[in-house]
Amino acid sequence: MGLPQEANRKLVDYGPLVGALVGVPLVAACLIPLRQHVDNTNIALILVVAVVAVSLTGRRLAALLAALSAAFWFDFFFTVPFNSPTIANGQDALTAALLLIVGLAVGEMAVWALRQRDDARRGRHDVARIHRAAELMAQGESTDRLVHAVSLELRDLLSLRDCRFDAGPPDPQLPHLDHDGCVRWGQLQWGTATMGFPTKGVTLEAHGNGQAVGSFTMVPRVGYPIGEDRLVVAVALADQVGAALSGFQPV
Repeated sequence: MGLPQEANRKLVDYGPLVGALVGVPLVAACLIPLRQHVDNTNIALILVVAVVAVSLTGRRLAALLAALSAAFWFDFFFTVPFNSPTIANGQDALTAALLLIVGLAVGEMAVWALRQRDDARRGRHDVARIHRAAELMAQGESTDRLVHAVSLELRDLLSLRDCRFDAGPPDPQLPHLDHDGCVRWGQLQWGTATMGFPTKGVTLEAHGNGQAVGSFTMVPRVGYPIGEDRLVVAVALADQVGAALSGFQPV
C-alpha cells in the first residue's frame, strides 16, 4: 500500500510541473500545422488556455513556468523567422509579450481563486469538527469517548504523529499552545506557519468553568506548517473536553 500512495503523492507534486514543461510545448507543437491558416492572436489564445489548465492545479511555480513556456514556444514556432527565438515582426513581438503578461496574470488569479476555495472548504471542515465534538457532549457520551474523538480530530487537524490526553498539569518543559492560538516556548513565540510545531511536542490545556482540567500532548510530524486558524480550532476542540470534564451541562 505504501508504494502506490508514494507514487500518487509524487504525481500530485510533479504533475503540474510536467504539464508546464512538457504539456504546454506539446500543445504548441500540435498547433504548428495551423500557423499558415490561423492568425497568431488566436494561436496565443489557445496557449493561454493551456496555461490556465496548468494553473488550475493551484501550484504557483507551475503556473509561472507554464506562462513562460507558452510565450517562448509561441515565439519559437509561430513568429518569423520560424524555429528561432528571435522575432522580426513588431506585431508578433507585441503578441508574445501580451501572451506572457496574460498568462502570468491568469495563472496567478487561478492559483488565488483555488486557494480561496480550499480555505473556505477547510473552514467548513473545521466547523464540522467542533460540531461533532459538541454533539457527543449533547448526547451524553462518556468523557472517555469524547477525549478519544477529540484526540483523533486534533491528529487530523494538525497533522500530528501522536496525541494523548492527561488529567494532570502539562509538562512544563514542553512548549504550549495558548488560547490565543499562539505556540510559546518560554518567552519565545514559535512560528508555526513556517516551521510547524517544535519536534519535542506541544501541550494544550483543556479548560472548563474557568479552570484547567487536563492537557493534550501533541507530537507533530516534521515539516508540516500550521496556520493560526487551525490552532484556534484546536483550542476550541480542547475546551469541549474541558467543559465535559468540569461537569458543564450544555443547555
